[in-house]
Amino acid sequence: MASNRGVVYLGPGKVEVQSIDFPELKNPKGKKIVHGVILKVVSTNICGSDQHMVRGRTTAPAGLVLGHEITGEVIEIGADVEFLKVGDLVSVPFNVACGRCRTCKEQQTGICLTVNEGRAGGAYGYVDMGGWVGGQAEYVMVPYADFNLLKFPNKDQAMEKIRDLTMLSDIFPTGFHGAVKAGVGPGTTVYVAGAGPVGLAAAASAQLLGAAVVIVGDMNKARLAHARSFGCETVDLNEDASLADQITQILGVPEIDCSIDCVGFEASGHGSQAKVEVPAAVLNSLMEITRAGGSIGIPGLYVTDDPGATDKAAKTGNLSIRFGLGWAKSHSFHTGQTPVMSYNRQLMQAILYDKIQIAKAVNVEIISLDDAPKGYAEFDKGVARKFVINPHNLIPSAKPKAKRETAAV
Repeated sequence: MASNRGVVYLGPGKVEVQSIDFPELKNPKGKKIVHGVILKVVSTNICGSDQHMVRGRTTAPAGLVLGHEITGEVIEIGADVEFLKVGDLVSVPFNVACGRCRTCKEQQTGICLTVNEGRAGGAYGYVDMGGWVGGQAEYVMVPYADFNLLKFPNKDQAMEKIRDLTMLSDIFPTGFHGAVKAGVGPGTTVYVAGAGPVGLAAAASAQLLGAAVVIVGDMNKARLAHARSFGCETVDLNEDASLADQITQILGVPEIDCSIDCVGFEASGHGSQAKVEVPAAVLNSLMEITRAGGSIGIPGLYVTDDPGATDKAAKTGNLSIRFGLGWAKSHSFHTGQTPVMSYNRQLMQAILYDKIQIAKAVNVEIISLDDAPKGYAEFDKGVARKFVINPHNLIPSAKPKAKRETAAV
Protein backbone atom coordinates (compact mmCIF):
# COMPACT_ATOMS: atom_id res chain seq x y z
CA MET A 1 0.00 0.00 0.00
CA ALA A 2 1.20 3.53 -0.77
CA SER A 3 2.66 5.57 2.07
CA ASN A 4 1.15 8.66 3.69
CA ARG A 5 2.21 11.09 6.41
CA GLY A 6 0.18 13.56 8.42
CA VAL A 7 0.21 15.99 11.33
CA VAL A 8 -1.03 14.18 14.44
CA TYR A 9 -2.25 15.73 17.71
CA LEU A 10 -0.57 13.93 20.64
CA GLY A 11 -1.81 16.01 23.57
CA PRO A 12 -1.81 19.61 24.79
CA GLY A 13 1.01 21.50 23.10
CA LYS A 14 2.21 18.49 21.12
CA VAL A 15 1.89 17.71 17.41
CA GLU A 16 4.08 15.45 15.31
CA VAL A 17 4.38 14.38 11.69
CA GLN A 18 3.79 10.62 11.61
CA SER A 19 3.16 7.83 9.14
CA ILE A 20 -0.60 7.41 8.80
CA ASP A 21 -2.86 5.14 6.77
CA PHE A 22 -3.19 5.87 3.08
CA PRO A 23 -6.80 6.96 2.52
CA GLU A 24 -9.41 4.57 1.22
CA LEU A 25 -12.88 5.18 -0.15
CA LYS A 26 -14.51 4.44 3.19
CA ASN A 27 -16.42 6.51 5.73
CA PRO A 28 -15.25 6.82 9.38
CA LYS A 29 -17.21 3.68 10.26
CA GLY A 30 -15.31 1.68 7.65
CA LYS A 31 -18.20 1.39 5.19
CA LYS A 32 -17.10 1.44 1.57
CA ILE A 33 -18.34 4.49 -0.35
CA VAL A 34 -18.47 5.16 -4.08
CA HIS A 35 -19.11 8.91 -4.00
CA GLY A 36 -15.65 9.94 -2.76
CA VAL A 37 -12.26 10.79 -4.23
CA ILE A 38 -8.70 10.58 -2.98
CA LEU A 39 -6.59 13.73 -3.27
CA LYS A 40 -2.90 14.35 -3.44
CA VAL A 41 -2.71 17.37 -1.15
CA VAL A 42 -1.20 20.42 -2.84
CA SER A 43 -1.66 22.82 0.08
CA THR A 44 -3.19 22.60 3.53
CA ASN A 45 -3.32 25.44 6.03
CA ILE A 46 -2.88 25.70 9.79
CA CYS A 47 -6.04 27.27 11.24
CA GLY A 48 -6.66 29.08 14.50
CA SER A 49 -9.34 26.49 15.18
CA ASP A 50 -6.64 23.82 15.09
CA GLN A 51 -4.77 25.77 17.74
CA HIS A 52 -7.70 25.54 20.16
CA MET A 53 -7.33 21.75 20.05
CA VAL A 54 -3.55 21.78 20.25
CA ARG A 55 -3.67 24.05 23.30
CA GLY A 56 -5.86 21.48 25.03
CA ARG A 57 -8.92 23.70 24.99
CA THR A 58 -11.22 21.03 23.52
CA THR A 59 -11.92 17.35 24.12
CA ALA A 60 -9.90 16.31 21.05
CA PRO A 61 -8.43 12.81 21.50
CA ALA A 62 -4.75 12.05 21.10
CA GLY A 63 -4.04 10.52 17.70
CA LEU A 64 -6.31 12.88 15.76
CA VAL A 65 -4.95 13.72 12.28
CA LEU A 66 -5.35 17.47 11.97
CA GLY A 67 -6.30 19.72 9.08
CA HIS A 68 -9.48 20.99 7.48
CA GLU A 69 -8.17 23.60 5.01
CA ILE A 70 -7.30 21.49 1.97
CA THR A 71 -6.54 22.01 -1.72
CA GLY A 72 -5.55 19.01 -3.79
CA GLU A 73 -5.31 17.07 -7.03
CA VAL A 74 -7.69 14.18 -7.71
CA ILE A 75 -5.78 10.91 -8.04
CA GLU A 76 -8.60 8.35 -7.57
CA ILE A 77 -12.35 8.55 -8.03
CA GLY A 78 -15.20 6.41 -6.77
CA ALA A 79 -17.56 4.65 -9.16
CA ASP A 80 -20.39 7.10 -8.42
CA VAL A 81 -18.36 10.25 -9.15
CA GLU A 82 -19.58 11.80 -12.42
CA PHE A 83 -18.25 15.34 -12.72
CA LEU A 84 -14.64 15.06 -11.63
CA LYS A 85 -11.69 13.27 -13.19
CA VAL A 86 -8.18 12.27 -12.23
CA GLY A 87 -5.88 15.29 -12.49
CA ASP A 88 -8.45 17.93 -11.53
CA LEU A 89 -7.25 20.56 -9.04
CA VAL A 90 -9.90 21.28 -6.44
CA SER A 91 -10.65 23.25 -3.29
CA VAL A 92 -12.17 21.30 -0.38
CA PRO A 93 -14.70 23.15 1.78
CA PHE A 94 -13.90 22.36 5.40
CA ASN A 95 -17.55 21.36 5.84
CA VAL A 96 -18.20 17.68 5.15
CA ALA A 97 -21.69 17.71 3.64
CA CYS A 98 -23.89 15.12 1.94
CA GLY A 99 -25.82 17.44 -0.37
CA ARG A 100 -28.98 15.44 0.24
CA CYS A 101 -30.36 16.32 3.67
CA ARG A 102 -32.69 19.20 4.52
CA THR A 103 -29.98 21.62 5.63
CA CYS A 104 -27.69 20.87 2.69
CA LYS A 105 -30.58 21.54 0.31
CA GLU A 106 -31.03 24.87 2.08
CA GLN A 107 -27.30 25.59 1.44
CA GLN A 108 -26.54 25.31 5.16
CA THR A 109 -23.70 22.89 4.58
CA GLY A 110 -22.06 23.76 7.89
CA ILE A 111 -24.82 21.84 9.67
CA CYS A 112 -25.28 18.79 7.45
CA LEU A 113 -27.51 16.30 9.25
CA THR A 114 -26.01 13.02 8.05
CA VAL A 115 -22.20 13.15 8.23
CA ASN A 116 -21.81 13.26 12.01
CA GLU A 117 -23.65 11.03 14.46
CA GLY A 118 -22.91 13.33 17.40
CA ARG A 119 -24.39 16.61 16.17
CA ALA A 120 -25.19 18.58 13.05
CA GLY A 121 -22.15 19.44 10.96
CA GLY A 122 -19.00 17.63 9.94
CA ALA A 123 -15.40 18.67 9.26
CA TYR A 124 -12.05 17.07 8.49
CA GLY A 125 -9.59 16.54 11.32
CA TYR A 126 -11.65 18.20 14.04
CA VAL A 127 -12.99 17.18 17.43
CA ASP A 128 -16.65 16.08 17.56
CA MET A 129 -17.10 16.64 13.82
CA GLY A 130 -17.72 13.11 12.59
CA GLY A 131 -14.34 11.39 12.69
CA TRP A 132 -13.30 12.39 9.16
CA VAL A 133 -9.51 12.14 8.78
CA GLY A 134 -7.74 15.49 8.52
CA GLY A 135 -5.90 16.84 5.51
CA GLN A 136 -2.62 18.15 6.96
CA ALA A 137 -1.18 15.17 5.16
CA GLU A 138 0.16 14.00 1.85
CA TYR A 139 -3.14 12.36 0.82
CA VAL A 140 -6.74 12.61 2.01
CA MET A 141 -10.17 11.18 1.14
CA VAL A 142 -13.12 13.50 0.41
CA PRO A 143 -16.67 12.06 0.42
CA TYR A 144 -19.65 13.24 -1.66
CA ALA A 145 -17.06 14.65 -4.04
CA ASP A 146 -19.34 15.86 -6.84
CA PHE A 147 -21.23 17.96 -4.31
CA ASN A 148 -18.41 19.14 -2.06
CA LEU A 149 -15.47 19.94 -4.33
CA LEU A 150 -14.86 23.19 -6.18
CA LYS A 151 -12.90 22.49 -9.36
CA PHE A 152 -10.58 25.22 -10.59
CA PRO A 153 -11.36 25.96 -14.25
CA ASN A 154 -7.71 26.20 -15.35
CA LYS A 155 -5.12 24.16 -13.49
CA ASP A 156 -2.07 26.16 -14.62
CA GLN A 157 -3.74 29.47 -13.77
CA ALA A 158 -4.79 28.08 -10.40
CA MET A 159 -1.25 27.00 -9.54
CA GLU A 160 -0.03 30.52 -10.32
CA LYS A 161 -2.52 31.84 -7.74
CA ILE A 162 -2.40 28.89 -5.35
CA ARG A 163 -1.36 31.06 -2.37
CA ASP A 164 -4.66 32.89 -2.67
CA LEU A 165 -6.81 29.97 -3.80
CA THR A 166 -5.75 27.79 -0.87
CA MET A 167 -7.65 30.27 1.34
CA LEU A 168 -10.97 29.19 -0.24
CA SER A 169 -11.27 26.06 1.89
CA ASP A 170 -12.06 28.00 5.06
CA ILE A 171 -10.42 31.24 6.09
CA PHE A 172 -11.53 33.50 3.22
CA PRO A 173 -15.16 32.30 3.14
CA THR A 174 -15.23 32.40 6.95
CA GLY A 175 -14.04 36.00 7.09
CA PHE A 176 -16.41 36.90 4.25
CA HIS A 177 -19.31 35.14 5.97
CA GLY A 178 -18.65 37.12 9.15
CA ALA A 179 -18.69 40.35 7.16
CA VAL A 180 -21.87 39.45 5.26
CA LYS A 181 -23.72 38.42 8.41
CA ALA A 182 -22.59 41.63 10.13
CA GLY A 183 -24.33 43.59 7.36
CA VAL A 184 -21.20 45.03 5.75
CA GLY A 185 -21.94 46.93 2.55
CA PRO A 186 -20.94 50.07 0.65
CA GLY A 187 -20.21 52.97 2.97
CA THR A 188 -20.48 51.07 6.25
CA THR A 189 -18.15 51.42 9.21
CA VAL A 190 -16.86 48.08 10.48
CA TYR A 191 -15.06 46.85 13.58
CA VAL A 192 -13.22 43.51 13.43
CA ALA A 193 -12.25 42.00 16.78
CA GLY A 194 -9.01 40.09 16.33
CA ALA A 195 -6.13 40.53 13.88
CA GLY A 196 -5.31 36.87 13.46
CA PRO A 197 -5.72 35.30 10.02
CA VAL A 198 -9.54 35.12 10.23
CA GLY A 199 -9.74 38.71 11.43
CA LEU A 200 -7.48 39.85 8.61
CA ALA A 201 -9.57 37.86 6.11
CA ALA A 202 -12.73 39.47 7.51
CA ALA A 203 -11.16 42.92 7.21
CA ALA A 204 -10.15 42.29 3.59
CA SER A 205 -13.64 40.92 2.91
CA ALA A 206 -15.22 44.06 4.38
CA GLN A 207 -13.12 46.14 2.00
CA LEU A 208 -14.22 43.93 -0.90
CA LEU A 209 -17.83 44.53 0.14
CA GLY A 210 -17.35 48.29 0.00
CA ALA A 211 -16.93 49.32 3.64
CA ALA A 212 -15.97 52.97 4.13
CA VAL A 213 -13.78 52.29 7.18
CA VAL A 214 -12.52 49.00 8.60
CA ILE A 215 -11.13 49.10 12.13
CA VAL A 216 -9.25 46.10 13.53
CA GLY A 217 -8.65 45.60 17.25
CA ASP A 218 -6.00 43.37 18.80
CA MET A 219 -3.24 43.29 21.43
CA ASN A 220 -0.51 42.08 19.08
CA LYS A 221 1.36 45.04 17.61
CA ALA A 222 2.79 43.06 14.68
CA ARG A 223 -0.66 41.89 13.63
CA LEU A 224 -2.04 45.42 13.95
CA ALA A 225 0.80 46.71 11.79
CA HIS A 226 -0.04 44.16 9.15
CA ALA A 227 -3.71 45.21 9.20
CA ARG A 228 -2.62 48.80 8.58
CA SER A 229 -0.48 47.62 5.64
CA PHE A 230 -3.59 47.03 3.53
CA GLY A 231 -5.60 50.07 4.59
CA CYS A 232 -7.24 49.22 7.91
CA GLU A 233 -7.47 51.50 10.91
CA THR A 234 -6.47 49.84 14.18
CA VAL A 235 -7.02 50.00 17.93
CA ASP A 236 -4.54 48.60 20.43
CA LEU A 237 -6.45 46.82 23.18
CA ASN A 238 -3.45 47.03 25.50
CA GLU A 239 -4.32 50.70 25.96
CA ASP A 240 -6.37 51.76 28.98
CA ALA A 241 -8.74 53.85 26.86
CA SER A 242 -12.07 52.12 26.29
CA LEU A 243 -12.86 50.60 22.92
CA ALA A 244 -15.61 53.20 22.42
CA ASP A 245 -13.15 56.02 23.12
CA GLN A 246 -10.62 54.64 20.65
CA ILE A 247 -13.30 54.28 17.98
CA THR A 248 -14.37 57.86 18.65
CA GLN A 249 -10.82 59.00 17.91
CA ILE A 250 -11.11 57.38 14.46
CA LEU A 251 -14.73 58.02 13.50
CA GLY A 252 -15.76 60.93 15.68
CA VAL A 253 -18.54 58.83 17.21
CA PRO A 254 -18.34 55.89 19.68
CA GLU A 255 -20.20 53.38 17.51
CA ILE A 256 -19.91 51.42 14.30
CA ASP A 257 -22.43 49.99 11.85
CA CYS A 258 -21.19 46.41 11.74
CA SER A 259 -19.02 44.26 14.00
CA ILE A 260 -17.30 40.90 13.55
CA ASP A 261 -16.01 38.61 16.32
CA CYS A 262 -12.92 36.83 15.00
CA VAL A 263 -11.58 35.90 18.43
CA GLY A 264 -13.97 33.35 19.94
CA PHE A 265 -13.95 31.71 23.32
CA GLU A 266 -10.28 32.25 24.22
CA ALA A 267 -10.87 35.99 24.54
CA SER A 268 -9.11 38.35 26.93
CA GLY A 269 -10.07 41.67 28.44
CA HIS A 270 -8.34 44.90 27.42
CA GLY A 271 -6.29 47.57 29.12
CA SER A 272 -5.44 46.41 32.62
CA GLN A 273 -7.13 43.05 31.87
CA ALA A 274 -5.30 42.44 28.60
CA LYS A 275 -3.57 39.35 30.01
CA VAL A 276 -6.70 38.01 31.75
CA GLU A 277 -8.94 35.48 30.02
CA VAL A 278 -12.52 36.78 29.86
CA PRO A 279 -14.47 34.45 27.53
CA ALA A 280 -17.35 36.85 26.86
CA ALA A 281 -15.21 40.00 26.58
CA VAL A 282 -15.44 40.35 22.82
CA LEU A 283 -19.16 39.69 22.55
CA ASN A 284 -19.94 42.16 25.32
CA SER A 285 -17.70 44.85 23.84
CA LEU A 286 -19.29 44.42 20.41
CA MET A 287 -22.76 44.95 21.85
CA GLU A 288 -21.53 48.18 23.42
CA ILE A 289 -20.13 49.69 20.22
CA THR A 290 -22.53 48.37 17.56
CA ARG A 291 -25.28 50.80 16.61
CA ALA A 292 -28.88 50.13 17.54
CA GLY A 293 -30.36 47.79 14.95
CA GLY A 294 -26.92 46.61 13.86
CA SER A 295 -25.65 43.09 13.35
CA ILE A 296 -22.82 41.11 14.88
CA GLY A 297 -21.16 38.40 12.79
CA ILE A 298 -19.51 35.70 14.90
CA PRO A 299 -17.14 33.49 12.88
CA GLY A 300 -14.98 33.18 16.00
CA LEU A 301 -15.20 29.68 17.48
CA TYR A 302 -17.20 28.86 20.61
CA VAL A 303 -17.33 25.36 22.08
CA THR A 304 -19.67 23.28 24.22
CA ASP A 305 -16.79 21.87 26.30
CA ASP A 306 -13.62 23.76 27.23
CA PRO A 307 -11.53 21.71 29.69
CA GLY A 308 -8.88 24.44 29.82
CA ALA A 309 -11.19 27.26 30.87
CA THR A 310 -10.35 29.15 34.06
CA ASP A 311 -14.01 30.01 34.59
CA LYS A 312 -16.14 27.09 35.87
CA ALA A 313 -19.18 27.99 33.75
CA ALA A 314 -17.06 28.41 30.63
CA LYS A 315 -15.90 24.80 30.92
CA THR A 316 -19.34 23.82 29.59
CA GLY A 317 -19.69 26.71 27.15
CA ASN A 318 -21.66 28.99 29.47
CA LEU A 319 -20.56 32.62 29.11
CA SER A 320 -21.53 35.75 31.04
CA ILE A 321 -22.99 37.57 28.05
CA ARG A 322 -24.75 40.88 28.60
CA PHE A 323 -27.62 39.73 26.42
CA GLY A 324 -30.01 42.35 27.78
CA LEU A 325 -27.93 45.07 26.14
CA GLY A 326 -28.06 43.33 22.78
CA TRP A 327 -31.79 42.83 23.14
CA ALA A 328 -32.35 46.48 24.06
CA LYS A 329 -30.39 47.60 20.99
CA SER A 330 -32.22 45.13 18.70
CA HIS A 331 -28.97 43.51 17.63
CA SER A 332 -28.88 40.51 15.33
CA PHE A 333 -26.37 37.76 16.16
CA HIS A 334 -25.12 35.31 13.53
CA THR A 335 -23.15 32.29 14.73
CA GLY A 336 -22.04 28.85 13.60
CA GLN A 337 -19.81 27.10 11.07
CA THR A 338 -19.46 28.93 7.78
CA PRO A 339 -21.29 27.26 4.88
CA VAL A 340 -18.27 27.52 2.60
CA MET A 341 -20.13 26.52 -0.54
CA SER A 342 -22.31 29.62 -0.28
CA TYR A 343 -19.27 31.74 -1.08
CA ASN A 344 -16.30 29.83 -2.46
CA ARG A 345 -17.12 29.99 -6.18
CA GLN A 346 -17.70 33.76 -6.14
CA LEU A 347 -14.57 34.32 -4.06
CA MET A 348 -12.60 32.12 -6.46
CA GLN A 349 -13.66 34.43 -9.27
CA ALA A 350 -12.63 37.48 -7.26
CA ILE A 351 -9.17 35.95 -6.86
CA LEU A 352 -8.80 34.82 -10.46
CA TYR A 353 -9.82 38.25 -11.76
CA ASP A 354 -7.54 40.12 -9.34
CA LYS A 355 -10.23 41.79 -7.25
CA ILE A 356 -8.52 40.78 -4.02
CA GLN A 357 -5.14 39.54 -2.81
CA ILE A 358 -6.21 37.49 0.18
CA ALA A 359 -2.81 35.79 0.62
CA LYS A 360 -1.21 39.20 1.05
CA ALA A 361 -3.91 40.28 3.51
CA VAL A 362 -3.37 37.26 5.78
CA ASN A 363 0.42 37.21 5.17
CA VAL A 364 0.86 33.68 3.83
CA GLU A 365 4.07 31.78 4.53
CA ILE A 366 4.75 28.45 2.83
CA ILE A 367 6.26 25.71 4.99
CA SER A 368 7.05 22.02 4.47
CA LEU A 369 5.06 19.20 6.04
CA ASP A 370 8.03 18.42 8.27
CA ASP A 371 8.02 22.00 9.55
CA ALA A 372 4.33 21.87 10.53
CA PRO A 373 5.09 21.43 14.27
CA LYS A 374 7.28 24.55 14.13
CA GLY A 375 4.45 26.35 12.35
CA TYR A 376 2.08 25.46 15.16
CA ALA A 377 4.56 26.73 17.74
CA GLU A 378 5.09 30.00 15.87
CA PHE A 379 1.35 30.50 15.35
CA ASP A 380 0.80 30.03 19.06
CA LYS A 381 3.26 32.84 19.76
CA GLY A 382 1.01 35.20 17.79
CA VAL A 383 3.12 35.77 14.68
CA ALA A 384 1.43 37.83 11.99
CA ARG A 385 1.46 35.03 9.42
CA LYS A 386 -0.82 32.36 7.94
CA PHE A 387 1.09 29.09 7.56
CA VAL A 388 0.39 27.02 4.46
CA ILE A 389 1.79 23.47 4.45
CA ASN A 390 3.29 22.28 1.16
CA PRO A 391 3.35 18.46 1.46
CA HIS A 392 4.74 17.65 -1.99
CA ASN A 393 6.82 20.80 -2.55
CA LEU A 394 4.60 21.89 -5.42
CA ILE A 395 4.50 25.54 -4.28
CA PRO A 396 7.66 27.68 -4.42
CA SER A 397 8.64 28.83 -0.93
CA ALA A 398 9.39 32.35 -2.14
CA LYS A 399 6.62 34.71 -3.14
CA PRO A 400 6.23 34.90 -6.91
CA LYS A 401 7.74 37.97 -8.54
CA ALA A 402 5.38 40.47 -10.07
CA LYS A 403 5.26 40.26 -13.81
CA ARG A 404 7.04 43.13 -15.57
CA GLU A 405 4.77 44.92 -18.02
CA THR A 406 6.19 46.45 -21.18
CA ALA A 407 5.01 50.01 -21.72
CA ALA A 408 3.26 50.72 -24.99
CA VAL A 409 5.31 52.78 -27.43
